[in-house]
Amino acid sequence: MSASQPGVTLTALTGIPSVAPGDDIATLLADALDAGALVPQNRDVLVVTHKIISKAEGRYRDLADVTPSARALELAAATGKDPALVEIILSESRQVLRSRPDLIITEHRSGMVMANAGIDQSNVPGESARVLLLPENPDASSTALRAALSARFGVDIAVVVCDSVGRAWRNGVVGLALGAAGLPALQDLRGRKDREGRALKVTQVGLADEIASAAELLMGEADEGRPAVLVRGVQWREAPLAAAALIRERQQDLFR
Repeated sequence: MSASQPGVTLTALTGIPSVAPGDDIATLLADALDAGALVPQNRDVLVVTHKIISKAEGRYRDLADVTPSARALELAAATGKDPALVEIILSESRQVLRSRPDLIITEHRSGMVMANAGIDQSNVPGESARVLLLPENPDASSTALRAALSARFGVDIAVVVCDSVGRAWRNGVVGLALGAAGLPALQDLRGRKDREGRALKVTQVGLADEIASAAELLMGEADEGRPAVLVRGVQWREAPLAAAALIRERQQDLFR
């Protein structure tokens, strides 16, 4: 690739073992890069599914240990969900925005609007009924992982921690950046000129979301076992900005 022929490549990391609480994610990912003969370069982006971050952080809850509140019992009856699961959803949320049978849309504690507060039961090991929560602070997790990988390889690598989410008005899930470090998660293009010389007035680009969604093409949603993707060729000129910048301020949100 060259400046006259821009392009982006995506390469899935393979051979990453099952992750348990306390595991060193940076070492697991770095070893997978080495095993795949993938040599990180400056401004590469490593996209990592939040699940292995959450597992390493021990973000599990056992449903058997949860006592549902009256509110959880009421919402469980309306949605057909396990009351214990609903209680955990409520504990991870600022507000329930919408609900219908088998679905609860909430504003997560981080400010993200997600189904079931991002709580997942797929690919969760163990025989007991337990669920996996989102990382405690995805931006902080991204920053720590970036620092460890950059130190090991001696390059300036960016990190995006992702999840797959549904969207209003559209069927199907796409990738979403929960955390980001080392790149501008939100690019503000206001003031830049278009090809006709007109200044852009409102354009902002969710760069981290775009990268996360591209990586999901290789990660998959079922039993693929590819929790990380190395992305090369993405260009930016703005200063790094965490994924928290992607959350629209409530007073500007016309859809609440």
